[in-house]
Amino acid sequence: MSLNMKVEHMMKFHTFEVPTAIKHGIGSIKHVGDEVKNLGVSKALLVTDPGIYNAGVANPVVESLQAAGIEVVLFDKVVPNPPVRLVNEGSAVYKAEGCDGLVAVGGGSSMDTAKAIGVEATHEGSVLDYEAAEGKKPLENRIPPLTTIPTTAGTGSEVTQWAVITDEEREFKFNTGGPLIAAHLTILDPELHVSMPPHVTAMTGVDALAHAIECYTMKFAQPVTDAVALLAMEYVAKYIRRAYADGTDLEARYGMAQAAMLAGLSYGSESAGAAHAMSQTLGGIIPIAHGQAVAAMMGPVMEYNWKGAPERFARVAKAVGINTHNMSTEEAAKAGVNWVYELVEDLDIPTLKEQGVSPDMTEHLAKEAMNDPQTFGNPRDLSEKDYIWIYNRCFNKVPKTL
Repeated sequence: MSLNMKVEHMMKFHTFEVPTAIKHGIGSIKHVGDEVKNLGVSKALLVTDPGIYNAGVANPVVESLQAAGIEVVLFDKVVPNPPVRLVNEGSAVYKAEGCDGLVAVGGGSSMDTAKAIGVEATHEGSVLDYEAAEGKKPLENRIPPLTTIPTTAGTGSEVTQWAVITDEEREFKFNTGGPLIAAHLTILDPELHVSMPPHVTAMTGVDALAHAIECYTMKFAQPVTDAVALLAMEYVAKYIRRAYADGTDLEARYGMAQAAMLAGLSYGSESAGAAHAMSQTLGGIIPIAHGQAVAAMMGPVMEYNWKGAPERFARVAKAVGINTHNMSTEEAAKAGVNWVYELVEDLDIPTLKEQGVSPDMTEHLAKEAMNDPQTFGNPRDLSEKDYIWIYNRCFNKVPKTL
């Protein structure tokens, strides 16, 4: 980080808010009914995806809500990379049924959809009108009481102040948010995570790691986000391989649930970095799983980025358990990058090409990534040419530099 950048960073007016009550414990889902009732909710829209609902994962949530006297209206149409039209449909159900609260059960898509439904329930027009972009309207009202119950350990959407929604017309994923969109309550119960297949455990877990690393190394990092990001890295390093190998390992599941939440809090600052800029823009163009894309991109992104903040990348290495005692800062930074490459390989994360992304798209994808606001938080300056290099590393079209 240059001297001018350090001065500019220190002069910035930083903000960190945590509007979400965080409650957790093995078996804690049994408390959800009373907790939601305490938020003043009498009729809740349950937002989930058909896979989660049909597998019965949401059943204990529904039972607890009904036992507390809360009427439950089901909206189980969530899809990956949720589009604006899905949010419009969900908010129409919310209003038609006279709901007064939201409960999201599932991964990031369910939680983001519920947040966006909350925006439409308390504002005029579509969520698209409230995109976090120049010329768009800011949020003015708190969304209805929202309880998030993650069934994966990755996105951190249970505590983030953003919803990521797809505008299908533009082929673009946009953010809407701020403290007014955050969940009122999240309940973390690792028992809901044991049904996660290994490949989902892997890609969501590396997504959590990516949040932590990108938010720790970005230009807008601040002490409170540093603290949660570093602990998230430690938890991922300790527990992700165990959770991947044995889905019933409740200690590992609990550790990963905490890692995802902590990494989500590290997103409470303003940005992430190139991996999230790339994955979000890619996900707006083709239907690709966000966590899996981020996981495939993290090694190449870190390989490019470490020179922008070598001391911070060296600290990442320590956080994931590398003995850096006899290493120089540069050696430690590179060791951290290689650790992530090895983790992605250990967890059998498919390459971008295996995920259905054609190398022929590289120039188009690089151009789109430049339009994502997270590009500007990246620790090393980026141009289209730099994004092309990173994508080429993802496709192994250029040699590794470490």
